[in-house]
Amino acid sequence: MYTFIICFAALVASYFVYGKFIERIAGVDEAIETPVHRLADGVDYMPMSKIKNFLVHFLNIAGLGPIFGAIQGALFGPAAFLWIVFGTIFIGSIHDFFSGFMSLRNDGLTMPEIISKFLGGTVQKIVAVLIVLTGVLVAATFATGSAELLASLTSVPTIIGLVVFFVYFLTATLFPIDKIIGRVYPIFGALFLIMAILMTGALILNPAYTIPEFTTQGLYLTEKSIFPYLFVTIACGAISGFHASQSPIVARCIQTEKDARPVFFGAMVLEGLTALCWAAIAMAFFHGQPQLAVIYGAAPSVGVNEMAVTLLGPIGLILTVIGVVICPITSGDTALRSSRITLADTLQLNQEKLHSRLKLAVPLFLVAFALTFVDFSLIWRYFAWVQLIIATVVLFAASVFLIQKGKHYFVAFIPATACTLIVFGYISQAPEGLMLPSMIANAISIIATVVIAILFLKKYRKTSSDA
Repeated sequence: MYTFIICFAALVASYFVYGKFIERIAGVDEAIETPVHRLADGVDYMPMSKIKNFLVHFLNIAGLGPIFGAIQGALFGPAAFLWIVFGTIFIGSIHDFFSGFMSLRNDGLTMPEIISKFLGGTVQKIVAVLIVLTGVLVAATFATGSAELLASLTSVPTIIGLVVFFVYFLTATLFPIDKIIGRVYPIFGALFLIMAILMTGALILNPAYTIPEFTTQGLYLTEKSIFPYLFVTIACGAISGFHASQSPIVARCIQTEKDARPVFFGAMVLEGLTALCWAAIAMAFFHGQPQLAVIYGAAPSVGVNEMAVTLLGPIGLILTVIGVVICPITSGDTALRSSRITLADTLQLNQEKLHSRLKLAVPLFLVAFALTFVDFSLIWRYFAWVQLIIATVVLFAASVFLIQKGKHYFVAFIPATACTLIVFGYISQAPEGLMLPSMIANAISIIATVVIAILFLKKYRKTSSDA
């Protein structure tokens, strides 16, 4: 319990301390006009309030990520608490803040266009493909998890749920952002938070459950090593490149740069808090039980339902439907929306007309729907690895952004190298990767990371000095 409280307090404090430090380094300036004031188009560039942008962005980046990932990560024991806290503060929040802030400073452009400016056209093309792929994977993953849970709670067949969800996806993606997303997301975002608060409170007040400490024995229930598997299992609750695809959506609606910290840094901290709560709930609820081991690598929706109903009764059932069925669906539509605007920016296609949006949206939806018939665990693992590659590239771009401004670039460069290490470490030894022995895989990841870091510094620090 004390471990949980300390970690929770550290995350909250990071917003006020480290968040302000990052804000100063970035050079936030209220006098600079944001894109929405110059480029309003009635579809994607629409002014919204700070609280609405915050809740919309939070729901965009959250969805099932901080729930499913944290529950599966609970298999690694209290080490998951440390990854969530340090990952959120020093990697995830930095990534989210600068992905949003760089978009704010560059007409609300999507990440591939930002990458092109700081890292070149070749990297841009790779990131564009990965962001579109990630958006499609997120839509497929979240729709599948929600439809399966809905089927387990009701008599609605999974395929019917999927069809309904994808009809909604198409509608919300095509409509102007203030018509559906701007109106309902703040409500669902608040309900998503209420679910986590009530679940955590019910757990703490119930003497039958105890949130473990770092010293608790016998909680490590998986044969998988902490590095790199924990760092990929808990993605959205610590660091996720998927967030970079969502940042421009809100960057096009922010009215002043002072909103960057609460919207981007703040939403990531709140997602870290949400992941921390769900990891604690899973550890306490399934402590010593084989059910938690079964959840790893599979859709843990049934586990969520069991915990919610046991802890909160009928209210838990309602919250499960809202928090694990409805809310993830709202992340799915923005995932596909970000894929649409990424393609539009890359191909320089105007999106003011409905038929123009349909040309890009329909193929994306068909691919995403087809992926719902693929094994959930396989989609989730590939999604987790691909989004980490995107996060790594975005952090390197943020490093160049700061180098060019003569700022303390290490706040982005160090997280970028950490992510590089995880990317190589995972794909080198994972079953869906090269399947190398861990010692060899870790050695390769260290060497590759050092080489990339040296080449990066040699190129971009020298370029900045020459300029």
